[in-house]
Amino acid sequence: MQKVSLFIPCLVDAIMGSVGEATARLLSRMGFALDYHEKQTCCGGPAVSAGYQDLARAAAKHFITIFEKDAVIVSPSGSCVNTVRHDYPRLLADEPAWEERARALAERVYELSQFLVDVAGIEDVNARYNGKIAYHNSCHVLRHLGVEQQPLRLLRKVRGAELVNLNKDKMCCGFGGQFAIKYPYLSSVIVADKVRNFINSGAEVMVLSDPGCLLNLRGYLHRHHPQSSVQHLAEFLAANMV
Repeated sequence: MQKVSLFIPCLVDAIMGSVGEATARLLSRMGFALDYHEKQTCCGGPAVSAGYQDLARAAAKHFITIFEKDAVIVSPSGSCVNTVRHDYPRLLADEPAWEERARALAERVYELSQFLVDVAGIEDVNARYNGKIAYHNSCHVLRHLGVEQQPLRLLRKVRGAELVNLNKDKMCCGFGGQFAIKYPYLSSVIVADKVRNFINSGAEVMVLSDPGCLLNLRGYLHRHHPQSSVQHLAEFLAANMV
């Protein structure tokens, strides 16, 4: 049985426990032995985007120390995987030994759908859902990790589900980490446009692969369209496995 180390982001740990639980349940049902390092903390992504490079470097070194002996690390957050893969080597470029450790680790860290489809060769998780679903491409997942078809392959294998087109599916949801904090009025316009496209698609559920987008879209839907639902890919698949 292959062992998988769970990389659970701080946002999931603090306020979106259901995403972490669903990730663990899904991977367990797919036959993987799970490991979880209780000493893991924030990967440093927020510090990177806010410009606090020293704090980000400290977080990177802690993360590397915790995870570098693991063969495979899987996370439900594309943004955080991007931080480990692409930001760590840059942050630690002035310290060759640490940079080398960062690059070695980066090759073994995967976003959830990327691991399932590209590494494990799993597209069918034996799920069923009778209804229409739409998929939102999160910015970091799509543009930084190049993950686009992997979530769609998993969703197309859900029996009974109809995957419908989401207009402007590759447009940002308005979260963008620091962007939503610094420019809340612009963020609210962008998320409203995203939700309008979702409502017009006729789908009952919008599925996505990043906790930041989930936080932003779920909050907006709760305030304005409480009858509609947005779920992380892990939540959707785990909840509908038969």
